[in-house]
This record gives sequence, structure tokens and C-alpha cells, in this order.
Amino acid sequence: MEIQQFPPFTITPRHFHPIPNSTHHPVLVSPLKQQRNLLKLSPLFCSSSSSSHSHPVVQDPMLQQGNGPFGKSRETHYKNSRKKRVFFLDVNPICYKGSIPSLQSFAHWISLFFSQVSITDPVIAVIDGERGNEYRRQLLPSYKASRRKYWHQLQGAVKSPRSTIERSHRLILDVLQNCNVPVVKIESHEADDVIATLVEQVIQRGHRVVVASPDKDFKQLISDDVQIVMPVPEFNRWSFYTLKHYVAQYNCDPRSDLSLRCILGDEVDGVPGIQHVVPGFGRKTALKLLKKHGTLENLLNAASVRSVGRQYAQDALIKYADYLRRNYEVLSLKRDVSIHIEDQWLNERDARNDSLVLSNFLTSLKDSRNLNSPNRSHSIG
Repeated sequence: MEIQQFPPFTITPRHFHPIPNSTHHPVLVSPLKQQRNLLKLSPLFCSSSSSSHSHPVVQDPMLQQGNGPFGKSRETHYKNSRKKRVFFLDVNPICYKGSIPSLQSFAHWISLFFSQVSITDPVIAVIDGERGNEYRRQLLPSYKASRRKYWHQLQGAVKSPRSTIERSHRLILDVLQNCNVPVVKIESHEADDVIATLVEQVIQRGHRVVVASPDKDFKQLISDDVQIVMPVPEFNRWSFYTLKHYVAQYNCDPRSDLSLRCILGDEVDGVPGIQHVVPGFGRKTALKLLKKHGTLENLLNAASVRSVGRQYAQDALIKYADYLRRNYEVLSLKRDVSIHIEDQWLNERDARNDSLVLSNFLTSLKDSRNLNSPNRSHSIG
């Protein structure tokens, strides 16, 4: 894979300070047609003091996990807690406030993430590649259709949208780069699939993984070695979500999560559930059947040869089997993206630049708002 390195992109407001400790890791981006690659990048603002009242460190819940129907023993959890912890940062979702693109949202959540959660643990940031949704949209045209509609509305409302969006994108990359976080972007692949592929590689190396994202798709990865940490705006903090939390919420094995979502659908992503064609087939029925059969494929195979439940459920599983299998293909995370973890991505992160990088970034946003105040309604910052 050819790695092309671009010079760091920065804007130069009056109050910028030099960055003394940036150790730009050569970082990658792989494409399909033109092997075009992104920069070398790294994580962001964090205060390593766990005693700070303004930035309390979010505690790793691994040692708090006890015995459970789908978990391991407390002793096994203790062994797992001694493994190196590697974070994957899903960048795109934290760049929005609600449905509005926001650099301030990125600055806020990334600063809390590095100061309270990852500290100096390795962090690998992942960004959606161009045309990353194309494969799933061919299977299901409604997939993330509302997001495409919003994008067209944004283009109609913002002057010079391409240059504005590209500038914001480069600013985000520049912050990550100066804070020593590798950034991965693979053309024609969504960030979710890239993360799922790399998560398996990291686990095979004997480490444990934390995926930083509000995206519920990652629940299908949860295990003793994989946790999620998600931003919670109501409490203005990141919160861990573990195997123990999943079992308490759904009372089933997380390996059934994907099958459950295939049956119930995903309104946000534009994936219709079976209740749209069989209104009586709801969550309670789906959970009962999956607890018995484990996976959607097992359930469909069983329904094809014998009765698995009430007649309406039996008829629905036979009649709409292809419908449910299509949902599975759309919602399942791919684990076969052509990318391989690199040793330097797993090194402890140098966090000495964090406060300075974030301060410069916030100053640049403030100066930009002041310059554009007459046209603020057209700004995505």
C-alpha cells in the first residue's frame, strides 16, 4: 500500500503557539482506485490528573464486572483488566451537535475523551471513506436516506459547501495529527467496518478494546474483551457500556444483538423491521425466539422445518425470510476490510501537546466566528 503524506494543514490566527512535542506517526489511508492516503495522526487534549474536579477520570469498569449468565468469572475479568487497552475513536459522530455539523462539538467531546477516558492509552481514529455507504444502499435504497436528504439541504443552505466542509475536515485531522493519533480512512468503506476489522486484529494480539462511539451498531461487538464508551450529552461526559450493561438491558447474549436489530429494524438508519409488515411481531416475540435459537439464521432454519412459535410468527419467518436476511446483510459489520494494524499504532500516546493543541484549535474557532459573524447563519462551525 502506497502511503502519501500531506503537510499539516493549519490556520494561523493571531494567538497560535508552536507545538513542541508532536511526533507525527505516518498514518494511513487506503483507497481503491487512486491509492490516495491520509496523513499521519494522533489523539487530543487531555489532563492526566485523575484528581481534577473539573475533569474527573472515567473509571474503567472491567474490575467491577462479576459473574453473569454470559460473562466470565471475576478472576477472568481481573486477568482481562491487566491487558493493554486500545481505543478506537469513531470520529464522524462527535463532529455533530444533533444533526448539525459542529467543530465545537468535536472540540468538546474530544477534549473530554482524552482528559477523562483514554489518557495516554493508544487511540486509533477512524473516518468514513468516500462512498462508504454505497454497498449497503445498493442492497437497501432507504439505508441512511435521511442523512443523504440532510446533506442535500446543507449544500443548499451553505455557501461554497465543498470548500467549507473540506476545511472543517482538514482542521479536525490537524488536531488529531498534532496530538499523535493515527487516523484511518478507507475509500468505499464505512468507519464501522474498518473498526470491526481492526478490533479483531487487536484482540488476536492479546489486547482488549474500547470503541468510542454513540453508534449502537457496535453493540454487536461487545464481549469480555470489547467495551463501548459513548458520549452522553445529558450528563456532559463519556460513559462505559460493557457486557454486564448489555445483559442487564436486554437479558440475552450480545451475539444475538445483530439478529434482534434485523428483526426489529433500525429507524435511524432507514432499515425497516418486520413489524412494518407483521404488526404483532414485536420486541417481546423477537427476544423470546432469539433466546431459544441464538441467531437469526438458526431461527429461520428452524422455522423452515418445524414450528417455532405462534402461527403469526411462524408464517412471518417463512414468508419474510429473505427480507430478514437482507436486513442482516445491511446491518452486520464487515470484518474483512483490506487493512492491517501497525505496531506503532499500539504505542502509548504522547499527550504532552494536548492542552496546547486544543487551546489553539478553540482560538481558531473563536477568531473564525468573529470574522464570519455577519454570515453566521451560513457557517457549520
